[in-house]
Amino acid sequence: MAISTNQFKNGNHIEVDGTVFKILEVQHVKPGKGGAFVRTKLRRASDGNVIDRTFRAGEKFRAVRTEARKMQFLYTDGSNAHFMDTESFEQIEVPQGAVQDMLRWTKPSTEVDLLFIDGQPADVQLPSAVDLEITQTDPGVRGDSVSGGGTKPATLETGAVIQVPLFVEQGERIRVDTRSGDYVARA
Repeated sequence: MAISTNQFKNGNHIEVDGTVFKILEVQHVKPGKGGAFVRTKLRRASDGNVIDRTFRAGEKFRAVRTEARKMQFLYTDGSNAHFMDTESFEQIEVPQGAVQDMLRWTKPSTEVDLLFIDGQPADVQLPSAVDLEITQTDPGVRGDSVSGGGTKPATLETGAVIQVPLFVEQGERIRVDTRSGDYVARA
């Protein structure tokens, strides 16, 4: 089955020159002169590298079969991330580079959707926001309020460091947007 550039959507997977990519961003461009084209930002499924690529309008690519399975994230060992099927207890290794961004928001023993591309584990799908605890941040100072503005760095229980408002304290649970890595609200 083929997919045309006018059917591109964020999150779709396509095969370009024998390599599988996830579409991160799509922009259809119709210049006043010349033919229309599609500007994309693609993430290579094998190693997580992001590239920009432009295609002519109407170009066709092989649509890639994807399947999401519930898996439990176990741990990382520096080169691979280890997951376990919660039904069969089978353990699977995924190259850490391919799932590094999503693992920033995932605690060990968390159940996630592991995306399989053409039968091979390739990516982790998380909800758009997750609740995590702050393990380290500078204490708030009197006068730091919701309306005060300003941010400070905070380390989350997964090890990720994000910017949070000044009034947020260590030990609090906050909601983080997994797509941008931004603070959303207190949980």
